[in-house]
Amino acid sequence: MDRQLEFYRWLQSDEGAIAGGATNSWQGRYATPPSGKSTFYGMYYDEKPVYHDPPSNQWFGFQAWSVERVAELYQQTGNAQAKAVLDKWVDWALSETTFNPDGTYLIPSTLQWSGQPDTWNASSPGANRGLHVTVADFTNDVGVAAAFAKTLTYYADRSGDTEAAAAAKKLLDGMWVNHQDALGIAVPENRADYNRFDDPVHIPSGWTGTMPNGDAINSSSTFESIRSFYEDDPAWSKIESYLAGGAVPSFTYHRFWAQADIALAMGSYAELLE
Repeated sequence: MDRQLEFYRWLQSDEGAIAGGATNSWQGRYATPPSGKSTFYGMYYDEKPVYHDPPSNQWFGFQAWSVERVAELYQQTGNAQAKAVLDKWVDWALSETTFNPDGTYLIPSTLQWSGQPDTWNASSPGANRGLHVTVADFTNDVGVAAAFAKTLTYYADRSGDTEAAAAAKKLLDGMWVNHQDALGIAVPENRADYNRFDDPVHIPSGWTGTMPNGDAINSSSTFESIRSFYEDDPAWSKIESYLAGGAVPSFTYHRFWAQADIALAMGSYAELLE
């Protein structure tokens, strides 16, 4: 646990967000890392350690999810290392959050990174003045907002931070008043990434076959051509029109994880702060 908290501190940017990760296998094949690469107990800093398309460190949701666990630990124990991470992270996250008079809100969505942390020194942690984050765009995503609210709730309960407590309430009230429908709480999303249904699938030369549903696998295969079952979806016409040059489709998804996070966030707030 102590080593994990050190890891959070090592990855905390000058602004307060938590950066990528570390690896002991550069490029996944024990390649020689670039010279001057920062390290954490011998492991090399890796800006996007999980996946690259899109970069695994760019989604604010991963910030809210993981720092929530730090906040839960802090709320239960008062751990000083956890508090040090949270004090800086909460200040940064709130500085990038907007609350409007009608109760709507905008929180960070896509993050962009530059630089790297200082090589870790447990006895004298660096300030990471060379590791920076900027917020490229913002969102009203309800699942991420709920995770963010939970983080603020646990932090506020132990620290007494009134700004964090008020922000948690604004997020929960804002989604309840503005984004509730017959199925749950959700917001419409414009999904330009459906253009990737046309992306080619790499098939080695000379290889052919069929998918379990009979779709042909060959050198002309695309993401969609080997998943023709998508065409049976009632909303397929919106994707088909977009792929033919039409408007970006909009969908309102009621993702189970988001609905669960909202319920848990409301429960945590009620239990701890009201």
